[in-house]
Amino acid sequence: MSTSSENDAIALSALQHWIYCPRQCGLIHLEQAFAENIHTARGQAVHHLVDTPGYEIKAGGRVERALPVWSDRYNLIGKADLVEFHPDGMVYPVEFKHGAKRQKLHDDIQLAAQALCLEEMLNRPVPKGAIFHASSHRRREVLITPALRDLVIATADAIRHMLAVGKLPNPVNDARCKECSLKEMCQPEALTLREKQRQQRNNLFNPEA
Repeated sequence: MSTSSENDAIALSALQHWIYCPRQCGLIHLEQAFAENIHTARGQAVHHLVDTPGYEIKAGGRVERALPVWSDRYNLIGKADLVEFHPDGMVYPVEFKHGAKRQKLHDDIQLAAQALCLEEMLNRPVPKGAIFHASSHRRREVLITPALRDLVIATADAIRHMLAVGKLPNPVNDARCKECSLKEMCQPEALTLREKQRQQRNNLFNPEA
């Protein structure tokens, strides 16, 4: 188990993991656990397209791949898959994901965190970006709204607290578990059953509680 403090920087990938499932986030970033399945393998295959740092010039602008990003203000650190620097000064992060084009909040929060980092690093606004969905080869534009910005900050605080306390969140035990590579480590059904039995015992011996 890792040790952490309330001042440690939070990885941008942890934000996505937490929004998808707080327990998954804890298993990966607190317990340092990881397991492969078809979904993680597809995700890694997609990221191989942009994992090599570098840049190219397109239509008068610059495109940076695997760009390190950070924020001292919000204590965040990570990497942007691709950032477009347009001739008009617009900075436009693009996050690569496997799967078809559809909105997923856990993808959007990672993109929003990249935007906050880039704004601080470059001292210019980053009002929008995009998720590139590899299966459909389509982009989905994401507005970096005030609500999404607030969610980045609140989620980072929640993760930082979990790491400092060192306690795994409870399992969600719902449809998300079917696609999770950490299901065997997490054991959501067994833990949920155990908690249900504990509550039943409490109700049996403390009927007025």
